[in-house]
Amino acid sequence: MAVRMMFWGAFWAFLLDQASKYLVIHWMGLSQRQSIDVLPPLLNFRYGENTGINFGLFDGGEDTARWVLIGLSLLICAVLAIWIRRSHRRARWMALAAGLVIGGALGNVADRLLYGYVLDFLNMSCCGINNPFVFNIADVFIFAGAIGLILFDRNAKKPA
Repeated sequence: MAVRMMFWGAFWAFLLDQASKYLVIHWMGLSQRQSIDVLPPLLNFRYGENTGINFGLFDGGEDTARWVLIGLSLLICAVLAIWIRRSHRRARWMALAAGLVIGGALGNVADRLLYGYVLDFLNMSCCGINNPFVFNIADVFIFAGAIGLILFDRNAKKPA
């Protein structure tokens, strides 16, 4: 049951990420327009090409870095899937959280393979703080999945 939850979490995270990128970047023409104000300043679409990791870290633009990040992402996905399969057979929420991480990571891997960089388009600012960074739905799933892995870990030591 847990492996099935992980699969479906990964499947839907990947599908929603890729569909959102196609819709916003290509169908709505964000790649040509560069910006679309949706609910300013809270939610805006800003076109971004990320050759690094989150928030442009390790953004060297080198082809070697691209392949290292692809390999690292695939390795993390494999280790996470094996860990869930072996250790959390009955923990459905852990498996779902792992699936979200895997699906988000694979969504960004697909971008790196197709374009050479990750497509980012979400920009959120609030309360007089102007956020210059952009991210995508895959990043949201990776973050939510990581939080879920922490919150739903039954093996974590409880405070005494």
